[in-house]
Amino acid sequence: MTNQIGLPFDWQAQARTGSFLVSEANRLAQRHVERWSDWPIPISVLSGPARSGRSTLGRHFVALSGGLLIDDADRAEERQLFHQWNIARDSGRPLLLIGREAPALWPVELPDLKSRLAAAPHVRIGDPDDALIRQLIETGLAQAGSAYVADVPEWLARRVERSYAAVAEMLVRLNRLSLEASRRISVPFLKEALQMQHFSPIVGDDDTPPPAANDAQEEER
Repeated sequence: MTNQIGLPFDWQAQARTGSFLVSEANRLAQRHVERWSDWPIPISVLSGPARSGRSTLGRHFVALSGGLLIDDADRAEERQLFHQWNIARDSGRPLLLIGREAPALWPVELPDLKSRLAAAPHVRIGDPDDALIRQLIETGLAQAGSAYVADVPEWLARRVERSYAAVAEMLVRLNRLSLEASRRISVPFLKEALQMQHFSPIVGDDDTPPPAANDAQEEER
């Protein structure tokens, strides 16, 4: 529908493909940006975790509205930010400010800018939910062109840390290792590769074997 959160092996390549995966984690942000004409003032703030597609969603806003985007606004020069704010207010041309955190956490010293940020509409891209994690993995594997076994996305989705950055890093590593080894990605390959890489964002494994027979018998006594 738009162009945002795909998280494949090359994050910048994803931004160019136009793929936008939507779940409850980012639906509110998507709707807010696409309904820019309904904003109470022509300025809004978008925040979200690293690699969550903030910038890509911002470019979608520009394409839809013809407005102005200031990325990394939480690190922008304050007087310039204040100037652009006033232009948007006076002209009605919409302005989207993007930062990692909510504007209340930005290191702003100008009192007038601080008060304006506090009053601006703010929407946040949430951490990825289970549905989005699965979509991100499937899309990332497909876009990278690596061969993989059908049960791989589900196996990974149950185990990877719930963050966009962790998914992106994991897919980069798997793609590289698959190419280097000339092997398709399977669950056995995943276990071997991720253990070899000491990849910590894999946080769970429900493949623990059952207790040995004598242990089970001992428990029954």
